[in-house]
Parts: sequence; C-alpha cells; structure tokens
Amino acid sequence: MEIASFFSGAGGLDLGFTNGGFKLVFANDNWKECWETFEKNHKIKMDKRSIRDIKPEEIPEVVGFVGGPPCQSWSLAGAMKGINDPRGKLFWDYVTLIEKKQPLFFLAENVPGILSPKHKPEFMKLIKRFWDIGYSVSFMLMDARYYGVPQERKRVIVVGYHKKLGKKFEFPMNKGKWITLKEAIGDLPEAKPASEKNKSNGNLKIPNHEYMNGGFSSIYMSRNRVRGWNEQSFTIQAGGRHAPIHPKAPKMKLLGKNKMIFISGKENLYRRLSVRECARIQTFPDDFKFYYNSVADGYKMIGNAVPVKLAEAIAKKIKEDLIYYFNNKKK
Repeated sequence: MEIASFFSGAGGLDLGFTNGGFKLVFANDNWKECWETFEKNHKIKMDKRSIRDIKPEEIPEVVGFVGGPPCQSWSLAGAMKGINDPRGKLFWDYVTLIEKKQPLFFLAENVPGILSPKHKPEFMKLIKRFWDIGYSVSFMLMDARYYGVPQERKRVIVVGYHKKLGKKFEFPMNKGKWITLKEAIGDLPEAKPASEKNKSNGNLKIPNHEYMNGGFSSIYMSRNRVRGWNEQSFTIQAGGRHAPIHPKAPKMKLLGKNKMIFISGKENLYRRLSVRECARIQTFPDDFKFYYNSVADGYKMIGNAVPVKLAEAIAKKIKEDLIYYFNNKKK
C-alpha cells in the first residue's frame, strides 16, 4: 500500500508508516536542511517545492496522505496567529490536495494549541471541510508515552477515512508500560560537546551523539528542566537551546517564582541532551543518521518529527482497516 508524505522533515511519521507496512512513494518539504537526511535514510528523492506549487496530477496514485502542517501558528508558546499566519494557511493547502486526489485516508498532526479556545473554531471548519470533500474524520489529543515513546508528548492527530470505507478511524488504545529515560538512553556513553559555534563534529563513533553548548535563558531557568532516570523525558522541542537536561544531573533548585538554579557544585553535570539522545527519545533507530552542519538543525529535525513508534501504532491500525476494506470489496 503506497502513501504520499507532505511537510516530511526528517520523516519520523514516514518511518512509522513504513514500519507499519506502507510504502512511501512521494515526499515533499521545502526546508533544505532536511533534504539530505530524508533522502539518505528513506532512499527516495524528495520534492523540494512549497506544497502550493504541487499540482495534483504530479502526485502518484496512493491509498493515503500523511503530514504534519507547520505548527508554530497554532502553538500556545508562540504568537498563536493560527490561520492568519501564512504557515497556518498551509493546512488548507494540504486539504486542497486531499480534495483533488481523494486518497482512501489521510493523517494530519499538530500541536495541542490547535484545540485552544482561540483556534478551535477554525479547526472545526477544517474538520467540516474534510466532511464536505468526502471524509469521515476522527481526532484525538494523544500522549506519545502511552505508545512506547519515553517522553511526555501531546499532539493532536487527525485521521480521515474516505466515506466509501464505510467507517471512522478508531484510535489504538495502548496501555503498555511507560519507557523510562534509563531504558531509552542509559546505555549511551558520554556525549561530545559541539565544536566551535555549535557546528557538528562530523563523523562520530555514535552518529549525532553531540550536544549544543552555550548558556541558558531566563525562560529556560524559570522551570526545572531535569527528568530523572526512572521518568519520561519532557517534550523534545525543535530548538536545541530548549533541549532538556541530561538525567545524570540533579533536579534544579527553586529560588523563587519562575526562578530556578543548578545545584551548587554540580554545575558540570548540567548539559543538554545530545542530538542522538533526543533521536532515541523520539524513537528513531540508531541507524537513522541526521546530516547537518549546525547542531541546531539536528535538534530541529528531531523535535519537529512525529515519534516513530506513535506513527507506527497508528499506521498498523489504518492498514488493518484497509485490508478489511479491500478483502470485502472483492466479495
């Protein structure tokens, strides 16, 4: 079963779907820093244009579309411009291609802020639009740590089934045990600091096992940024400056409202998680190598990705439903 991917980035969503039994035949992203990583790991050429420049007839005939339209416009941590931001409008461009191609299913992923009181009316317009163009839609605020991802990560997942399937998608309920940081990254040796100006060290024995140097902002220091070995990570963000602290460090000490400090005498233990550690927490396998000159781009690719194991759980359920549809269609 072949699928097309949009806003692909490094391809965490894509890897989850290929692990779940789908074949990726088309991928698109106009962010040049992700191209080499995507093409070398997924072994297909990426369409490098803006989604607005893609004509429906240029997309192969596939059973499904998957993609995570840019989320900054909808983020509670950002300006929350939503559909008034050009990036927010890209969601509607994704809808237009789905309308023209009519795949059997689509998936869209976004941040929890899209369900905030400010943005939910616009979000519900999107849901209605999907219905109008032929899809029964399910959406859910999912927490990745229930699906084998060692991280507290909440994201809105939208899945639409073409009405000809005769059913709606039902989200898989995985109540497996939470994976800890110890289980996820405890076997890795000490990481290497990035080179001067936070550039990559190049080929390392463990690919991408390097971390960003530099100070921590007052915003960063306003909260504890350390999770222990027996806990799950904080959400892996798209910016290296805000990467969580490695669990070897003690929890930060509260000095006053919105002000925390590192424990005196232990300052040398407080380093950011490495790019590879973040990748593991996002459930990328170790043989998935990230290519970049600036380590910031490594963190960005990983933080923007859908955790591989979360994507895989969703993909397996979709494939199961499609197999049932195709088998009954033949009767």
